[in-house]
Amino acid sequence: MNSNPFNQNWKFRKQGSEETQTVTLPHDAMIHERREPNGAGGSAHGFFPGGIYVYEKNFTAPAEWADKTVFIEFEGVYRNSVVSINGKSVGGRAYGYVPFRICADALLNYGGENTITVTVDNSQLPNSRWYTGSGIYRPVNLIVGNKTHIEWQGVRVSTISYQPARIKVETESNGGEAVVEILDGDKVVASGQGASLELDIPDAKLWSDETPYLYTCHVTLAEHGQVVDEVTQRFGIRKVEWNSKGLFINGKETLLRGGCYHHDNGILGAATFDKSEERRVRIMKEAGFNALRSSHNPTSRAMLEACDKYGMYLMDETWDMWYSHKNKFDYASNFEKNWREDIRSMIERDFNHPSVILYSIGNEVSEPAQEKGVQLAKEMVEYIHSLDRNRAVTGGINLMIISRSAKGKGIYREDGGRDDSGKQNAMGGMNSTMFNMITSMVGPGMNKGANGKKADAVTSPVLDALDIAGYNYASGRYPLEGKAHPDRVIFGSETFPQDIYKNWQMVKKYPYLVGDFMWTAWDYLGEAGIGAWSYTPDGKAFDKPYPWLLADVGALDLLGNPNGELFLAQAAWGLLKKPAIAVQPVNHPGIKPAKSVWRGTNALPSWSWQGCEGNKAIVEVYADATTVELLLNGKSLGKKKIKDCKAIFKTKYAPGTLTAVAYDAGGQELSRNELKSAIGSIRLVAEPEETAVKAGDIVYIPISLVGQNGVLERNADCKLTAAVENGELLAFGSANPRTEERYDSGNFTTYYGCAMAIVRAGQAGTVTLSVKNENQTATAAIEVK
Repeated sequence: MNSNPFNQNWKFRKQGSEETQTVTLPHDAMIHERREPNGAGGSAHGFFPGGIYVYEKNFTAPAEWADKTVFIEFEGVYRNSVVSINGKSVGGRAYGYVPFRICADALLNYGGENTITVTVDNSQLPNSRWYTGSGIYRPVNLIVGNKTHIEWQGVRVSTISYQPARIKVETESNGGEAVVEILDGDKVVASGQGASLELDIPDAKLWSDETPYLYTCHVTLAEHGQVVDEVTQRFGIRKVEWNSKGLFINGKETLLRGGCYHHDNGILGAATFDKSEERRVRIMKEAGFNALRSSHNPTSRAMLEACDKYGMYLMDETWDMWYSHKNKFDYASNFEKNWREDIRSMIERDFNHPSVILYSIGNEVSEPAQEKGVQLAKEMVEYIHSLDRNRAVTGGINLMIISRSAKGKGIYREDGGRDDSGKQNAMGGMNSTMFNMITSMVGPGMNKGANGKKADAVTSPVLDALDIAGYNYASGRYPLEGKAHPDRVIFGSETFPQDIYKNWQMVKKYPYLVGDFMWTAWDYLGEAGIGAWSYTPDGKAFDKPYPWLLADVGALDLLGNPNGELFLAQAAWGLLKKPAIAVQPVNHPGIKPAKSVWRGTNALPSWSWQGCEGNKAIVEVYADATTVELLLNGKSLGKKKIKDCKAIFKTKYAPGTLTAVAYDAGGQELSRNELKSAIGSIRLVAEPEETAVKAGDIVYIPISLVGQNGVLERNADCKLTAAVENGELLAFGSANPRTEERYDSGNFTTYYGCAMAIVRAGQAGTVTLSVKNENQTATAAIEVK
């Protein structure tokens, strides 16, 4: 069946408003709303309101379509969508994170004009613990095929063995005969005929995180000697196996250097662009991650393709709740009716993607404290196995939540702990925000909160139902499980980033512990300030007020810039070739930050803080070495032993050069690294990440304030205005976690010297971005092919 983008020229309006806009999908309606200090969604949603949104598109259906079959595929609509064609309701989806299709047969005006309308209801908040976005935020595709055709996502390729390489190709169709060709580039390396066949691949190149090699499966369907349909499917030869000795990819023991991420694309909001997902995966792979966890919902098709391309293992997760509410208006009310269809939609889409090695049945659910929940977990695992036996089934299980719930001390309640206005009801029980607040106070002690025998007995039924058990914040159990549960395979499905060193040491020590996923790999919108080290009075409380916007957590900030969290992980993983230096911001003299347990440091890789001479500076050095020496402008500040891959120095800021030298146990220098201060007047620079793109493509353009030596200056932030010629400014902003500025206004203030513009290119020629402050203008020109 032929699939084409169906994203152009949609009319969009918010119900209750007469204003109509023409938009190109994907489109996040929420990111364009005005944030409200008293919004019902609160800090979880980043103080964005929701609403009911209407999308409408007029299109012509050629007369020949009357003899064909026509589908419209939605990759993701948040949430409660209702689709109608020419005024007739034809379906929709309650869940906002899974793809669904609408059959348009017999509903179209063949040879004439047609109208498709999508109504999206995201008006009832809070319905999530993070920023969700609203509307048709993932792409839409028009699928047209003959009456006899290969079913959509009907070609399934699985690896039977890797030595020798043997695959199975299954083709689901409503008639005809299937012919299969396997191509390595342009060369056919195997072929066969039939709806289900096994093929040997000679001299096969296997897919893994280190060698992400992709083949092409080309299937043609013939009827009465004529080709009536064809499908081209990319796949990798990759087999996943696991036991108490470890996790094995193509027979090789594999340790997961993992990070969790949410689905939003930063200043773009929830809008899912191929380029954005690929950029995120590329940056995280280059940073050292080899595995990601989609938290806490099925990821996008673009993310799957990016993980396939770059060699990133993926745990695709289903939901953040089952039938018990975490927030008053969340998906729990729809769950029991829809969970099977949600799982099927995810697996049918994921099946051919070699990057997907784990399916997760949920995150931190309390239901398995009761027999009904345990039986549901078993039913889910069995159902997933019936659809796909090539991957492991897991879950992000918070052992402390289940053990508390079993004692009648439930974490969640039906109304999410909020009253009818959406405000927190302090006397009415506990919701997820309050639980996070308690976790923040308990801190790393939470890792031992479920170490006892009673907690083990209560959590074992659900953990043993999983192929591989995911532990959220329960690292205290790691050393115990080899003896207590010798057949159990486990990993850290969610962990504090500052624990990465000791966690990784255990991953290397215990074969049954196969990886660690820190919270988080990348910062995100909503759950405002959960990881912040705040210097403002309103940042002392956990549930931070408006104008807090970002979680302010992650090894990479909202724009993809690294910080000390990443350097610690790289050192723990053994990936640093020379010491990394990061400095806690020195431009808040005399103020001790209010710290979060979800962040071990707020240090940045910079020694350029103009106007801060003499201020106290805390310097962090990361290295896999015995000792490290720190020098400022050639003068030694002393040597320190490195503990858990980190050493901390205190000094006073003075511009110049900061040098770290790492030594082995014998005192021999291993390597060195340095940070420099910006020199001379500060200039505004806009440097696009690509210099040539296709018409309609998007391009990221980092904006920075640098000295004459090209060094980024961290303490010269200024307000900028951006404008675009021959293109569209999709978003303009910074990684500032606390701001009232809007990403869609074209005006934003840099944060620690950085900002970002994201532009959609116009027609062939040149797209030009101009960014200016009071004194300067910087331009970036990108060729449009």
